[in-house]
Amino acid sequence: MNLRENKLLRIGIVCYPTRGGSGVVAVDLAHALAARGHEVHLISYAQPPRLDSLRYGVTFHSVNVPDYPLFEYPPYDLALAARLAEVMVEHNLDILHVHYAIPHAISGILAREMSKRMTIPVITTLHGTDITIVGNDPSYLPITRYSLEKSDVITVVSHWLGEQVAQVLKSGCQCKVIYNFVDSEKFHPRKENPLKRCCAGLNKPILMHLSNFRPVKHIDVVVDVFLEVHRHLPVSLVMVGDGPLKEPAKRRLRESPYPEDAHFIGVQDAAEEILPGADLFLFPSKAESFGLAALEAMACGVPVIGTNVGGLPEVVEDGVSGLLFAPGDVEGMANACLELLTDRIKMNSMRENARKWAIERFSSDSAITQYLEVYFQAIEKKGEQP
Repeated sequence: MNLRENKLLRIGIVCYPTRGGSGVVAVDLAHALAARGHEVHLISYAQPPRLDSLRYGVTFHSVNVPDYPLFEYPPYDLALAARLAEVMVEHNLDILHVHYAIPHAISGILAREMSKRMTIPVITTLHGTDITIVGNDPSYLPITRYSLEKSDVITVVSHWLGEQVAQVLKSGCQCKVIYNFVDSEKFHPRKENPLKRCCAGLNKPILMHLSNFRPVKHIDVVVDVFLEVHRHLPVSLVMVGDGPLKEPAKRRLRESPYPEDAHFIGVQDAAEEILPGADLFLFPSKAESFGLAALEAMACGVPVIGTNVGGLPEVVEDGVSGLLFAPGDVEGMANACLELLTDRIKMNSMRENARKWAIERFSSDSAITQYLEVYFQAIEKKGEQP
């Protein structure tokens, strides 16, 4: 009998409580592990948006960061390390899985030493900006390299990101690629369009964008593509999310010839109800280590019009489940939108391919099995060490 088949783990997961990809992946991973019977403890400074803390097998532990006048900046990394050490001991964790190297990996390694639970493996999953930040600010390089060298396993969300780790850190750290995943039973096409309940006048084809509206998401290109498409074919634009470039985009669209066709609906936790209402998903990022929003759109049967940067070509099969262009290629993206919106046969084929690709390549079952294999191998290797 394989011991792994019956062994249930006590797993600590550390993440930022954000609506971005890393926080979503960490929460979905926690839910999926708990569904398989494992005991999951999620630790962060605030409860992540999608976390169901009432779900059996999932416990949330908040980190209290003291506000001492002496500190100009609250020492979250130290508070996190102390909280992790408490959780390690109190719940006798078998494994600690941290998402992001800084400061989570360092805090996890410190917590392991503080708690004297040196047999607990630390798994570090890199999501992108924790490496690209290092590339832009070398002052983070030594501590990032150290945190990865002290981690028992490093996973990355795309092959592209693995290559970036090697280039930026210039260390011998080996990375295992485990793609982000999507729950295809949760994210699926829907006959009813819930967007029509919250946005009046959605009787035209819908272009959608969902993000945190940071500069890397190329929000101005989203607006440019919409305006160019609308010059030839009346369409609606639905913008989901919030962030620093939201207001400039709203202002520009209010002053455009089509203000009535631009809708900003803010942050939506139930993305699975919003995404199926789109005809096309615009994702013209300047950089992406993976592109979880694009994957979730594809699972809903929505083709992606995006960019051929970073790990996105590993997510979107160009010409099959979406169409990819160079960053800033407004004309190319707009023409692609027009071609699909005016060719029902091609659009339906790409819709079917998008969902099929998402299910076959990025299933949650496959990803969870891979993570569990990493956990068990790390535990066994720790047990072999003197």
